[in-house]
Amino acid sequence: MIGNEIIETPMPWRSRYFEMFAYRSLFKEYFAFGAKWTAAPKPQLLNELYDYNFQPAQKDQPIRYVINEFEPVFDAADFVRCGKDLFVTKSNVTNASGIKWLRRHLGETYTIHEIESKCPTPMHINSTFLPLAPGKVLVNPEYIDVERLPSILKSWDVLVAPQPDPVSGITGAMCSKWISLNMLMLDEKRVIMDKTQESMIKSLKNWGFEPIPCSFMDFVPFGGSFHCATLDVRRRGELQSYF
Repeated sequence: MIGNEIIETPMPWRSRYFEMFAYRSLFKEYFAFGAKWTAAPKPQLLNELYDYNFQPAQKDQPIRYVINEFEPVFDAADFVRCGKDLFVTKSNVTNASGIKWLRRHLGETYTIHEIESKCPTPMHINSTFLPLAPGKVLVNPEYIDVERLPSILKSWDVLVAPQPDPVSGITGAMCSKWISLNMLMLDEKRVIMDKTQESMIKSLKNWGFEPIPCSFMDFVPFGGSFHCATLDVRRRGELQSYF
């Protein structure tokens, strides 16, 4: 959802090809009340899109991806928005062609900035880079080189996340330990986060935020946390630029 526009994303997982049908009744409701409704070009998802010999990059090697540029594909979870600016990571579910398609589709109203990730198996931006409030962004120190962030962030406070606190009893999850960054901002101060991450809670308080610790680790085996499980479709205020 960007502004009043629903965009159905062309995800590269064959198992998720018909996923949007689960939300079709909501799409029709929003459309009836004035929302724009767009579907990105449906990918063929042929074998040519995938590297069947894929191996994650080793230390000091260039990042490799399981998908190539055969056709535009992207996942909404690789994007995060600050007003008129969107940040994206190229990953195993978002290719450069997908980023190019969205950039052309959105036109001059929005600007898309690419965030380089050093993750050997990159997928989804919300364990790598998370805007917390105007002028403040949280980054993963293992995946982000602060010196290589987009120049528009030079005037922002770049907050480096503490090492995640270990959590026991979670099995079968595709998430990394950095799921600790996967939080939900309610406003410029209040942030919903997992109660097990005491180091992150302490850091956020020191940075002037108001953490709201909640139990959510049972959601992690499904592939995410608070940021993944929510989508704000009704907002107050006007579209702004923070840069």
